[in-house]
Amino acid sequence: MAEECLECGDKLFGRVDKKFCSDACRNSYNNKLNSDATKFVRNINNTLRKNRRILAGLNPDGTSKVKRDDLLLEGFNFNYFTNIYRTKAGKVYYFCYDYGYLVLEDDTIAIVERQEYVK
Repeated sequence: MAEECLECGDKLFGRVDKKFCSDACRNSYNNKLNSDATKFVRNINNTLRKNRRILAGLNPDGTSKVKRDDLLLEGFNFNYFTNIYRTKAGKVYYFCYDYGYLVLEDDTIAIVERQEYVK
C-alpha cells in the first residue's frame, strides 16, 4: 500500500489502495514504464509502414514488376513483413499489410495488392 504517489512522491489521499495522486502522474509513470517496449514496437511499425508505402508507390495498377535493387534504393527492408501467403502451387508471397511481393527469377519482384481470398 503506497502512502505517496509512485510518480511524484506527493502524499496520497482517498482510497487505501491508491498509487497515484492524479491521472497525469499515472499516465506519466506508465509511459516511462512502457517506453522501451513502445519504442521497439513503434520502430517496427514504422519500418512496416515504409515498406507498404514503397510497394504501393511502385504498384499503381494493382500488379507490377520491379528489380530487387529498385526496392532497396527506395529503402525497402526485406526482413519486415506482416504475413506470408503460400499458394497451392507453392509460391510464397510476403505481405506488408495489403501489399505483397513475390520473388521471381533474376532478382525481379512481382508486387501485388491483397485480394479478398488472401487471408
